[in-house]
Amino acid sequence: MTDQKQKTKENAHPSGAKDKNKKEQIKKIPQSPEIDNRGRIIRIMQKDIEGSMKIYPGLTKIKGISWSLSNAVCKKLGFDKNRKIESLAEFEIKKLEEFLKNPDIPKYLKNRRKDFETGEDRHLIGSNLELRKEFDIKRLKKIKSYKGYRHVAGLPVRGQRTRAHFRKNRSRGAGIKKKEKWKENINFIQTQKNLLIN
Repeated sequence: MTDQKQKTKENAHPSGAKDKNKKEQIKKIPQSPEIDNRGRIIRIMQKDIEGSMKIYPGLTKIKGISWSLSNAVCKKLGFDKNRKIESLAEFEIKKLEEFLKNPDIPKYLKNRRKDFETGEDRHLIGSNLELRKEFDIKRLKKIKSYKGYRHVAGLPVRGQRTRAHFRKNRSRGAGIKKKEKWKENINFIQTQKNLLIN
């Protein structure tokens, strides 16, 4: 016991300089990317995603990535769907972004099959998708197709009925008022006929 006490006295420094050195050494240890990303927002394809989300639902936050595509990406790249996004290392994020730019997935998962200009099957993500959609609508308006006219008028494009729905900025009882006016017009016409007969 006395030997152990002597060793501890020898190791103990009166000024506590050794404790400070240990703290400095701990600070100098480089942190792994997993620890570095905890509780942070991770940027993937110009979209900020919370690090606490799982990969599978987290990827759907990016415009142009559906649940089925997110599932396909996880399977192709070998990521666990329940893994947190914050646990992805830098090289894994780069690998994910490269795959999303040119995804190797079946045709039916792509969002732009038989592109109008190139005829290829493509998949657009983020701002590219928004721009392409805008250009398509402008093209339809320019060629004055039926769809273009519907877009200009702000009415539904895909054949929905418009009697009850899509009635923006109109008063609720507009149909009832018209019926009342119609009845008034009929009464007026009948009185005119009666006057002419008499």
